[in-house]
Amino acid sequence: MVGFGWGCWRQGLVMARTHHYPSDLTDAEWAQIEPELPAPSKDGRHEAHPRREIVNAILYVARNSCSWRALPSDFPPWETVYGFFRRWRKDGTAVRINAALRRKVRLFEGRDPEPSAGVVDSQSVKGAPTVGRDSRGYDAGKKVNGRKRFVAVDTLGLLLAVLVRPASVQDRDGGRPLLVDLYFDCPSTRYVFADGGFAGGFADWAGTVLRTTVDIVRKPAGQRGFSPLPKRWVVERTLAWVTSWRRLARDYERRPDSSESFVYWAMIGIMARRLARHHEADDDRFRKGDRELPGAKTINI
Repeated sequence: MVGFGWGCWRQGLVMARTHHYPSDLTDAEWAQIEPELPAPSKDGRHEAHPRREIVNAILYVARNSCSWRALPSDFPPWETVYGFFRRWRKDGTAVRINAALRRKVRLFEGRDPEPSAGVVDSQSVKGAPTVGRDSRGYDAGKKVNGRKRFVAVDTLGLLLAVLVRPASVQDRDGGRPLLVDLYFDCPSTRYVFADGGFAGGFADWAGTVLRTTVDIVRKPAGQRGFSPLPKRWVVERTLAWVTSWRRLARDYERRPDSSESFVYWAMIGIMARRLARHHEADDDRFRKGDRELPGAKTINI
């Protein structure tokens, strides 16, 4: 089915797209994201395109790994979409939406909205030719020329913080600014699990400077091949979730903070879908007569 081009907006006509992509948000998913977006500016020109279509276009790029200029013509102009992506990257909108949805997911899972423990790890990914020499490096251990993502997640695998550095940066060196960000963004997280790459002075520094305990989870002696380790496996799963979004299978961004922003948008898409499914399940239970929904409290009058 062919969709209407966005030229109709320039002519003053409001016509919705008729062609939809797998990355498009459903009504239930959009309901989770829309309240967390910043209010439109009252200064200057009125926004010509719906916010939902802007977010759909960003998620399309993240999911399908096309360049900005290759956006299908039934989305808003790529310059407009990239302009919103850049603005929301600079003002921290993606970070705030991620935090808001993470709290909602944790509440649905019966957890406190703010985590007390987390897991940190790193992932080296190949850099595309668009990655500049000043922000890329060579990971001799993984034999990867590109960048390294340092991530911190809660015990459900939900993103707390991400930091992108050249792949040549050692785990214990990249982990320090990551924990500093975690210290300010999630002050309740004071216990962190990590692998052997973060061993040594890193744990002592975290305990002395940040009052954060770093528990090193090492592989059992003699282990060969992959085996999920207690506590650490959740961050490995999160990295698998992220790299299933093709834009993040390798690093294409000229700026490291753009790479970080795409990680946040991928997790926003993942959590919005999870929350929508939670609400759909609750609605089904409510229609079937079970009105004791998760999180509901019985009040005695």
